[in-house]
Parts: sequence; C-alpha cells; structure tokens
Amino acid sequence: MDENKSLVLVVDDVELNLEILKEILKDDYNIITASCGSEALDILKNSEKLPKILLLDVFMPGMTGYEMFDIMKKDDALRKIPVIFITTTDSETEALSSGAVDFISKPFKPDIVRLRVKNQVTLKNYSDNLEEMVVEKTAENTYILDNTMQALADIIEYRNLESGNHVKRTQHFIKALIDEILEIHAPYADILEQMEPDIIVKAMALHDVGKIGIPDKILLKPARLTPEEFEIMKTHTTIGKKIIEEMMASQKNTNSVYLRHCRDIAWCHHERPDGKGYPQGLLGDAIPLSARLASVADVYDALVCPRVYKSAFPHEKALEMMNEGRGTQFDSCILDAMMKAQDKFIEIFRKYA
Repeated sequence: MDENKSLVLVVDDVELNLEILKEILKDDYNIITASCGSEALDILKNSEKLPKILLLDVFMPGMTGYEMFDIMKKDDALRKIPVIFITTTDSETEALSSGAVDFISKPFKPDIVRLRVKNQVTLKNYSDNLEEMVVEKTAENTYILDNTMQALADIIEYRNLESGNHVKRTQHFIKALIDEILEIHAPYADILEQMEPDIIVKAMALHDVGKIGIPDKILLKPARLTPEEFEIMKTHTTIGKKIIEEMMASQKNTNSVYLRHCRDIAWCHHERPDGKGYPQGLLGDAIPLSARLASVADVYDALVCPRVYKSAFPHEKALEMMNEGRGTQFDSCILDAMMKAQDKFIEIFRKYA
C-alpha cells in the first residue's frame, strides 16, 4: 500500500460493484473491500489503521448497511468514520437521514464517485488535524498547569517547617488509599472511578496552598500555636479555596476536574464527618470524597513525622490514634482502606522520609 494515500473500505455483496469502485478510486486511494457487513466489521475491529472513509451498500443479505452502520455508531472509534451509502435513487433520503455523510447512486458515475469521496476524505482529514491540534493544546495546557501547581506546592514547603517530602508522601498515601478501594471494590469504588482518581492524586499537592497567606510568625512559629493563632492558621483552608477559584476564573474554566479537586481538597481536608471540622463544619458525605481521602493521608503524615511541638509517633501508635477517630474525625470506609494498605504506607514513609 502507498502510505501517502488514504485508506478506503468498500462494502458490497456484488463482486462487480466492488471491482468497479476499486477501478474508479485506485489511483487516489488504497482500497480494501468486504462482501458483507460482518466481514467489514471484522476488518475494522482487527485493523491497525482505520479507513478514512467507508463506502457501504445499503441492501445486502444477512446484515443490511443500515444495521452495520448502527453497530458502528455504538463504537467510540468506528463511529468517527464517515459513511457514504451506496444506494438506489429511491432510498437517498433514508440514507442521509440515518447519519451518512453522503450517498452514491447506482449505476456509478466515475466523476461523481471521485468527487464525493474526495470531498469527504478532505473533510475527514481536516477534522482529524483539528482534533490532533486540540489534543496537543490540551496536553500543553495540562503540562503548564501541572508545573504551576507543583511550583505553588514547593513554595509552601519551602516556607513551612514541615519536611520537604510532605507533599510527595501525602500524594503517595492518597494514591495507596484509592488503589486499595478500587482493587477490592470497597464502598466509594464506583464513585471514585468516575472522579478521575489520578487527578485527585495530582490535586493533593495543593492541599495546603492556602498557607501562602498565613503570616510567617504563625506559620514558622517554633512552638505550639495559641488558640488565637490557631484560628488564623485555620484560614489557610478558605485562602486555598480562594486561590484555586481565582485560577478557575482566570482560565475561564470552572468545570476543570483538576481545579475542582484542588479546590475541594484545599478547602475541606480539615472537615470531619461528625461536623466538628473546619472551616464549614460539614457533616459526613457532605464533605467531598477527595477531601475525606486527603484528611486521612494528611493526618497520618502529621502523626508519623516530628513537629516543633511534638515527636514523631510510631506507625502502630498513629494507627491506634486514628482508629479512635473512626466515624468522627475520619470516614470509616477510608480508614478501613488505610488499615488494609498500611504496609504501603510504611514503605512510602521509608522511601520519602
């Protein structure tokens, strides 16, 4: 096959029609043929390279062209292939109404066939190029956003007295929780699958982004905070929400899954199922699932790492303390997942200690 030529699949149960169409189109396209709908579907499903366009006979024994077209519409890849129906003059309206991009009437007129195929291949090439540009631009924007978010997370860590690997550890902890829930199909598994869990892991990097707005004398205080200072520290949740929402507004992208997860985690990771958390005092499932996951990851890291006001707790003691908050401070189902994944937590802590 000539790699410079577009691929065209012709489907017709009459051998003579296949030969005529091949002869008309062979100079401009690579032609493959099928004598029935089931054969054509097998070719499409097993082909490394899909055709640019499909010429499909309407009336065939066994499976009609319409029936084959209906099957194609249910497949994400095949539905993108433009279909030109090979039809008689009395079925042209029905052919176009079914969703075909054009039709070719019998008997074939070579110039008409060439022009109609050329027009649709040109449109398909334009559509494919446009789709590739969108994918490339989206990937570029995602890369820029990822790096911007990571830079913000790094700034927070540089300002904070917490160890430099806090963000990495909490991201790995939350991934371990998600993986455990999905692997054993625990409660929340179906919901998590729809939430793009990989993005939740990335969004965890910004859980403390609001600390950029906390005064140094409080953020860097080498001792336990006073009640008044703690009230100020608690505002890092609402500051984080504001920062993320300003990014949403500047990008005019309030529907970004990434930014929504960032906002929910930054704003709500100190909420508690019993309603005694902050800043809103949300109850139970009113707390975003991403934030409930973040809470377990963040608190575990805070317990097993030393702080200026406390020593590090051993892993077993940390689990014991967190179990005391089952159903009150922490979501019980997520805590169950942590207990099952505790070996991963130990491994992550050792790797990024």
